Amino acid sequence: MVDVKDLANKAQELHRKGLKPFEIGDELHLSVDTVNYLLEEGAEGLLPPSDVKIGWRSIGVSPRRVSLIAQVLADIVAEELKNRNEVVDAVAGIAINGVPFASEMARILNAELTVYRPPAERTGSGGAFSSNYATPRGKKIVIVDDVLSTGHAMECAIDDTLKAEGTPLLCIVMVNKSSLNELKGVPLRGMIRARSIGGTILGGGPLRSFAYK
Repeated sequence: MVDVKDLANKAQELHRKGLKPFEIGDELHLSVDTVNYLLEEGAEGLLPPSDVKIGWRSIGVSPRRVSLIAQVLADIVAEELKNRNEVVDAVAGIAINGVPFASEMARILNAELTVYRPPAERTGSGGAFSSNYATPRGKKIVIVDDVLSTGHAMECAIDDTLKAEGTPLLCIVMVNKSSLNELKGVPLRGMIRARSIGGTILGGGPLRSFAYK
């Protein structure tokens, strides 16, 4: 069981440092609705939203473990693209957490590495591909992130890939917290699917679910 008090304290600490709810959600692997609840209600609220807290620090502290997970993700990508008779030109990692996996996956798949920075605001625009890495222009792209909650960052990456005249072939994540199998017509694959199906993961009590896609 996740300690909601500890989670609320972490969310509020990040908020005081200037992070926006969308950025806090990325850092804590929570939906924006859950972050807003934690910021507004703290640990005193009685009915926190239904959500699943994902933590993978035991992977992130070890380059070897990151590489092993990336191998699994790359194998899923290779299977998917083989079934569709497609070849990937570049792997785009969504900053920050998707980049380490994308880097190793690009090596395994013999593709270029692209880094995408999503917009800071949940409903805003302004995402961009880093000029220090491969351009998506004219390339078939696999988009990688660690955890998918609302899908907003991934959808922005798809939109900006198309604007840059690239072709998004596949989206892949380590953990998919939604019921989605595609985003904007682009297939979505996850190594693990994690969803709350009864009560609330954050505190017991009656279910108060926000709309999940």
